[in-house]
Amino acid sequence: MDTQNSTSPDLTVDGVTVNVHSLPEAVSSIVSAAEHGDNFSVCTLNLDHVEKLQHQPDFLAAYRRARFVTADGFPIVILSRMLGTPITRTTGADLVEPVCEEAAIKKLPIFLLGSNDTTLAATSRILQERYEGLEVAGCLSPGPNFEAYSGEADIAMDAIRRSGAKICFIALGAPRQELFAARCIDELTGTGVLCIGAALDFIAGTQVRAPKFSQQYGLEWAWRMLQNPRRLGPRYARCLGTVPQLMARSVPQIFNARMRKAA
Repeated sequence: MDTQNSTSPDLTVDGVTVNVHSLPEAVSSIVSAAEHGDNFSVCTLNLDHVEKLQHQPDFLAAYRRARFVTADGFPIVILSRMLGTPITRTTGADLVEPVCEEAAIKKLPIFLLGSNDTTLAATSRILQERYEGLEVAGCLSPGPNFEAYSGEADIAMDAIRRSGAKICFIALGAPRQELFAARCIDELTGTGVLCIGAALDFIAGTQVRAPKFSQQYGLEWAWRMLQNPRRLGPRYARCLGTVPQLMARSVPQIFNARMRKAA
């Protein structure tokens, strides 16, 4: 992964550093680590996660253990650019297919965890059709009450371990996927885990992702809220409420970075 020089520091939010600056950098970093047989996790920081970082210590601890953190939320992108470190938005949904394309080339088996059996079967079939040679070493759909430290999680951990997968996509939603990913770092051997939210449903077509224009202009959240206002309205209201605090916490970083650059 490319490193920024001293005049272009990475944005840090509550001790979590956004250290991946583009989708190509994310893909190359993930595949390289998987080829080396490393244990690692990948998280994609957005406003919902920022809000959770403030109130859930275990979530914050899991995030701080992630080797690769991308900017999912558009406000995170804006703050990083204000800091002097240009980055592009990279979501979990953006990562899956290019990582699978490289995994097929490099002969790195993958595992799919989350969603439901129908979605997993469809996603597995679609990915193998699109990327010749891709090995889906296993799929597992946990129950709705899945917890990172539970008997069900023990079963999932054993399934991933026995599959021999080098890359595991975890689609459980926050904070469950990040908490389980942190556990995977400790208990698996040679497997990288990517927290990807609803990405498998998008590939299978069981959920429809926002149009490209809304993704490009930071309006994907609005499109999703209109699809399910009762469930997502309160969440995004909380997210918007975090923006002023996030800006205030970031001002010292931005000021110091600009002063160092001007010196």
